[in-house]
Amino acid sequence: MKSFIGLYTHFSKLAAYLQTPFLLLVRLYWGWQLVQSGWGKLHHLDKVTDFFASLNLPAPGVTAHFVAGLEFVGGILLILGLGSRLIGLLLTVNMLAAYWTADREALLSVFSDPGKFYAAAPYTFLFASAMVLVFGAGLISVDAMLAKRYRVRTETL
Repeated sequence: MKSFIGLYTHFSKLAAYLQTPFLLLVRLYWGWQLVQSGWGKLHHLDKVTDFFASLNLPAPGVTAHFVAGLEFVGGILLILGLGSRLIGLLLTVNMLAAYWTADREALLSVFSDPGKFYAAAPYTFLFASAMVLVFGAGLISVDAMLAKRYRVRTETL
C-alpha cells in the first residue's frame, strides 16, 4: 500500500506540471473564440441590439455595446493572461446572464437534462471563464510576470 501511495504521489507531482500549459491552451483557444465573437457583435451591433430587445433586456443598445466590448477586450486579456481572474469573473457573469436570458430552459435543466445544458452555446465559454477565474492564468501569463516583478521589488525594499 505504501508503494502505491508513493507512486500516486509521484504521478500527482508529474501531472501538476500540466497545469500551466493546460491553462495557457484554454486561455489561447477560448480567448480567441471570445475575440471573434466580440468582433462579430461589434460589426453587427444593430442585429445584436435587436436580439437583446427581443429578450426584453433593459437598454438593449447599451447592453449590446457592453457585451460586444467585454467579449472582444476580455478575449484579448485572456490571451495575454492579464487581469485574468477579474476578466474570468466578468465573463462568467456574462455567460450566466446569457444562459438566463437566452437559454433559460437549458440552464434550469442542468440537473434534470444535463445534455441540454452542455449543448447550449454559452456552456464552453462559461466553463473556460470559470476555470480561469478559479485557477488563474498560470505561469505563462502577464499576470505571473507582473506578480514576479512585484515580488522582486517588494523584497528589495
